[in-house]
Amino acid sequence: MVSGELYLASDPELVTARARARELTGRYNAAPDPALLVELFASVGERVTVEAPVHCDYGWNVTLGDGVFLNFGCVLLDCAPITVGAGTMLGPYVQLCAATHPLAPREREAGHEYALPVAIGRNVWLAAGVVVGAGVTVGDDSVIGAGSVVVRDVPAGVLAAGNPCRTIREL
Repeated sequence: MVSGELYLASDPELVTARARARELTGRYNAAPDPALLVELFASVGERVTVEAPVHCDYGWNVTLGDGVFLNFGCVLLDCAPITVGAGTMLGPYVQLCAATHPLAPREREAGHEYALPVAIGRNVWLAAGVVVGAGVTVGDDSVIGAGSVVVRDVPAGVLAAGNPCRTIREL
C-alpha cells in the first residue's frame, strides 16, 4: 500500500488498522488530548494544534512538524505517507488525500486501490476547503487559496488557487 502498488482495502490487517484509527480519533474528537495524537500519528512535533474533529485512515502514515495547525474537520487519507512541514497551517475542512483509485473499471470493481505520498512543505497555508490529491507536493512558504483542488505539484514561495489549482504569482 505505502509503496504505491495496488492493494485491497478489505485486507483484514488494514481493516483492523482503520478500526484502531477510528477508535483513537473518536476519543480525540470527543475530548482532545495531545497524547492521543502521539499514539495515533507517526510523528507529532512540538506546539502542534489539531482542532477536533479530525479524521484519518490509519494515522501511522502522518507526520506533523513543529508548530503545525490543523483547523476543524481536516481529513487525512493516509494510505501512503502524509508529511506536513513545520509552521504549516491547514484551514477548516482541508483534505489531504494520499488514497486514490485505478482508472480501469475492472480494477475498481475488484476493490483495488493505490496511494501516493502527499508532502506539504514548511510554513505553508492551505486555506479553507483545499483538497490535495495523491502524489502532490506543495513547496515551502506557499499559500493555496480557499476551495482549491491541488492535483499537481506547487512550487515553493507562490500563491496558487483554483480548480485545478494554478500558480497565480510568486510571494
